[in-house]
Amino acid sequence: MRVALNGWFWNHLATGSGQYLRRLVAALIADDPTLQLHVFTPTLQESDPGIESNPRLKLISRAAPRTHLGKVRWEQILVPRWSAQVGADLLHVPYWAPPLHSSIPVVVTAHDIIPLVLKPYRGGWRVRAYTALVSAGTPRAQLVLTDSEASRDDILKHLHVVPNQVRAIPLAVDQAYVPTPSPEDARLRGALKVASRYFLYLGGFDVRKNVATLFDAFSIVHQTYPDVSLVVAGRLPASDTDFHPDPRRLAQAARLPDGAVRFVGFVSEAQKLALYRGARAFVFPSSYEGFGYPALEAIACGVPVVASDASSLPEVVGDAGVLLQPQDISGIAGALIQLLIDEPFHAGLVRRARIQSQRFSWQQTAKETRDAYRDVAFPLTQAKSTSGSKSMPPNNKIEV
Repeated sequence: MRVALNGWFWNHLATGSGQYLRRLVAALIADDPTLQLHVFTPTLQESDPGIESNPRLKLISRAAPRTHLGKVRWEQILVPRWSAQVGADLLHVPYWAPPLHSSIPVVVTAHDIIPLVLKPYRGGWRVRAYTALVSAGTPRAQLVLTDSEASRDDILKHLHVVPNQVRAIPLAVDQAYVPTPSPEDARLRGALKVASRYFLYLGGFDVRKNVATLFDAFSIVHQTYPDVSLVVAGRLPASDTDFHPDPRRLAQAARLPDGAVRFVGFVSEAQKLALYRGARAFVFPSSYEGFGYPALEAIACGVPVVASDASSLPEVVGDAGVLLQPQDISGIAGALIQLLIDEPFHAGLVRRARIQSQRFSWQQTAKETRDAYRDVAFPLTQAKSTSGSKSMPPNNKIEV
């Protein structure tokens, strides 16, 4: 089977879409020796010899203007045309940007549809126009993949698709995310001036991340346990707005004294691992996540999680943490205190974290994605082989 992929984010490893594309391609190549992948990328900037040298992977670099209209032309016209030219059985768009028209079947991964679910994320007219475009293209895809059942429910609610047209396939983390400490962990934490006992938050600071509630809860903890700090990792916003509130101001508003919160800014992968493995718990009160990647990274490192019970987080965390309503300040504070003082409780969550994290692997993600490809590329064969157990949506292929 020959699959074409839109590789717009191939060079953007700092983004979730870029990481998803790279890891999925590597896992697909390892999973199925009959699979041939053609990835159309803008000019290559970063190489990965481990997968790029595989003869079953063709990285096809094409120049593309880095403008709004250039990106839309890439997604809507160029990649579908090139995919047909190489004789692909289907085109996979690994982020929410399906073409309106394609002469071959389309699979699209919509990690989330936040602009349709949350009003503050609808943006200006360009964002709204782009959202309308990809929303119109989504029902024309033969299959829509997403990262969680919660996101699948959102897609069914907000887009004109039928249930058997949407499939939830969970993601996974890199193999480096393990509980076993690295000899470098302590040195890396020391370089970041992190105290010996701390809770960790790592992520963005846009309004849905609910960081103000995190600081309010930690201020309760800090009053009784002043030797415990909160480490906050992530690139700080350039300005203080309603959409991107400055967390330093929020910490002051929560009356946290200087030194109670340690802002370490953007961290490398090695620093991130060291911070996870040294934390007493990871705190993630986000009010909405399409998947909740940081929570999975934490439990993969054997760290208990205190998170909200909203959207996809219960699917990721399972019984490896404490799940509370996003605005439950006293509940979050109580969970953190219990994790500080109740060793059996903490140890139990550490054990459950290791078990829960084993349910997610890129091998499984690749297998389920490959099965989705086959269901789309060869629907009649799949229908016969499953004796009618799977019902695929009608072929919406539009000739151009």
